[in-house]
Amino acid sequence: MKRLDRTFLGAAAFAALLPAAQAARPLTTDDAGIVEAGACQLETWVQHQRGQTAYWAVPACNPTGNLELGVGASRVRADGATAGGDAQLQAKTVLRPLSAEDWGLALAVGAVRHPAGTPHRNDLYLNLPLSVPLAGESLLMHLNAGWVRTQGAGENRRTWGLAGEWRAFERTTLLAESFGQSGGKPFVQAGLRHTLVPDRVQLDFTVGGPARGGSAGRWVSFGLRLMTPAFLQ
Repeated sequence: MKRLDRTFLGAAAFAALLPAAQAARPLTTDDAGIVEAGACQLETWVQHQRGQTAYWAVPACNPTGNLELGVGASRVRADGATAGGDAQLQAKTVLRPLSAEDWGLALAVGAVRHPAGTPHRNDLYLNLPLSVPLAGESLLMHLNAGWVRTQGAGENRRTWGLAGEWRAFERTTLLAESFGQSGGKPFVQAGLRHTLVPDRVQLDFTVGGPARGGSAGRWVSFGLRLMTPAFLQ
């Protein structure tokens, strides 16, 4: 397969370091919540950039009540060929529960393995998501501060994210965010999340790309989120 565009891989790889487990798709910036105790979810989406498409699936479950365990994997298609993508493991716990009146805090740790042929294939990361209700559950702000270590290269970088969610209609939430890491260009993304079945099925759409650089590197994504009732406890 021909070399994939570096901007696309950079955005996709960084998205894996701030996984969608959970400000819910389609935000890359995480929130302070986890899957309902005893329940599971599946987030799956397609992210397309000019000539390149990545397919993601990220299931996660909360078997204990305050420990969400997730795995993720992607496949990338470019130049008419399909190759392996990233693989990911993550554990997340709530340190302070989020409510409609008060802020919440969580901790996520995980590892990402990049495709064969990628320099420095393994990353370890830690992320602290802080969520703040600005107008109850109708308007939320999420702040992320984290760290990622690229094994092999011995590089340590700070990661960050800032996102907002506005419930514009009963079942539709508008989203905007910016995220990045030290030493790299920031990315921006905006879109919406629409609930088809409350607490069970959601659809989402985003457009995003580098904060600076014109149309080069821009992407669109379409996603589906499925949530189960509690059945593990």
